[in-house]
Amino acid sequence: MGWATPESYFDQLERWLALEGEAERERLADRRRQQRAGNPERSGETLVNLRVTDHRTGLAGRLLMDFAKPASEPLPMNRLKVGAPVVVSGEDDPDLSGQPGVVSARRPNTIQVALDDWPEGRRFRIDLCPDESTRLRQLGAMSRARGLSGSATRLREVLLGFETPRFNDLPRVEMVTALNPPQEEAVRFALAARDLAIVHGPPGTGKTTTLAEIVLQAVRAGEKVLACAASNTAVDNLLEKLAGVMPSVLRVGHPARVFEALRGHTLDELVENDEASAIVREMHRDADRLLRAADKPSRSRDAHQRRRELRAEARELRRDARHLERHTIQQVIDAADVVCTTLTIDEELLGDRRFDLVVIDEACQATEPAVWQAVLRAERLVLAGDHCQLPPTVLSAEAAREGLGVSPMERLVGSAGSDVFRRLTVQYRMHERLMAFPSARFYAGELVADASVRGRRIADLPGIQPELAERPILEFWDTAGAGWDEQLEPDGSSKQNLKEAGWVVGQVRELLEGGVPADEIAVIAPYAAQVRLLRGRLQVPGLEIDTVDGFQGREKEVVVITFVRSNPTGEIGFLGDTRRTNVALTRARSLMRAIGDSATLGGNEFYAALLDDIQQHGEYHSVWELGDGA
Repeated sequence: MGWATPESYFDQLERWLALEGEAERERLADRRRQQRAGNPERSGETLVNLRVTDHRTGLAGRLLMDFAKPASEPLPMNRLKVGAPVVVSGEDDPDLSGQPGVVSARRPNTIQVALDDWPEGRRFRIDLCPDESTRLRQLGAMSRARGLSGSATRLREVLLGFETPRFNDLPRVEMVTALNPPQEEAVRFALAARDLAIVHGPPGTGKTTTLAEIVLQAVRAGEKVLACAASNTAVDNLLEKLAGVMPSVLRVGHPARVFEALRGHTLDELVENDEASAIVREMHRDADRLLRAADKPSRSRDAHQRRRELRAEARELRRDARHLERHTIQQVIDAADVVCTTLTIDEELLGDRRFDLVVIDEACQATEPAVWQAVLRAERLVLAGDHCQLPPTVLSAEAAREGLGVSPMERLVGSAGSDVFRRLTVQYRMHERLMAFPSARFYAGELVADASVRGRRIADLPGIQPELAERPILEFWDTAGAGWDEQLEPDGSSKQNLKEAGWVVGQVRELLEGGVPADEIAVIAPYAAQVRLLRGRLQVPGLEIDTVDGFQGREKEVVVITFVRSNPTGEIGFLGDTRRTNVALTRARSLMRAIGDSATLGGNEFYAALLDDIQQHGEYHSVWELGDGA
């Protein structure tokens, strides 16, 4: 991608956002068509036939309501993640109107939503709703960035590729965290940046730990830092690292979107615990007493005048309370060395604050329009992520083809090369055999397994049976020629593979019988239909079955992968984006099992190379060996 001027760049971004808006509206229309066809939950964006099973008051007086199906049956697979904006409405409400809320917790059988008021109805539905405010904030930030002038344009020009990033000499700093040499170099490189630096963190290399050290060093130098990420989960992962090494870290955003263990760092809770909040609460109580007094009947000749005076006094008290509360909020923000937030920044809350350093974690999951709210507040910018894993989520196929699916970090690494980034190369997650192929294909063969994990085996876990302990680190089972074909999910458009699912069930049972705890096993499928199928067949507490996206940034001792695709034309769909497969291949710590059709997958150069590597290491099997392959 290249732009002749900043104006042409921002024109392109506005077009992409318009296309995304159209795609969002079309998705909502598809959901309604599915609902009319009698299957509202097929899209994964709606849950129906729900009842309230519990409720309590949460932070800032929000209502936390638990919803479940009748008889507490498991919820179907859905996209209602923690932090997602939703609408809760009565089951029979034809207009989908109801109470807006935020998903605050998820369990296999229940979903909790934070609401400002109780929704009407006896049975309820929950619908994912588009967050139009995010798009409007992005458009506003882009407009301001377009209009910059003078020295304020420097960082913008660097990000657009019109200027070269500048660096001072590498500083000599004493690290607070125990880091390896590549991590220390990345910290010094980022601290030397005068406008922009990038930290490339492949799987298991301690990217967030390194970024936390960069933030800590900046704070020790007296700087104020804004720490952002594309998702609430990524923000909280960074917050967790920062909270362990520095006291004054603030998390802004809806408390329901924050890990419960970290809510002591939220703005709501810090303001609630401030001494001034007790005064605010008392002022509101006094105002309520005045209003009750004004409502009492009276035969006095000046009763009307008295009521007016009492109500005016109550209004004044409430006005003063709001002013004091706003002042307290600003004091809490001012006192923080680090403010943590998603890239959808509350502009009213942060006002015109600028920060000496802005860091964006998981920057490869952020689109071009998404970063500008944060960029406009930065004197210097550090991006961290891995462009060889999941890209940003883009709804519009047209916008994706034009480039919206390429994050600013990926674009900058591709255009500026090693001059703008440092790669972390020591990984602490997986056995070196599991690391080898991803390292060669995505990271120039530079990854090194730390001694603590280099020879990691499933036998290192307590209670593992000898038969399992002796099995290879990696196995690929080939279904070619066995007739284990993919099919469309009934009444859906997602792919599933019944035979592969049966094999997965057998593998999981074998692992459980071999002594592997259920919560140390992950089953990963590229298609939601396969996930739904397997969840129905493997209802094991602790066992996680999810799509690739659900396991980004996570790890398990054992991973079982089902590739699903098996057809005579060699069609592999979005498996062609091999970054998704890189995520799947790098989640296991000590044992991995995979199943797929080599005849279908092998037409792609990446999968052909993967299969060759597996065969060379003697890890290849055919399902014909099972005796029922045909």
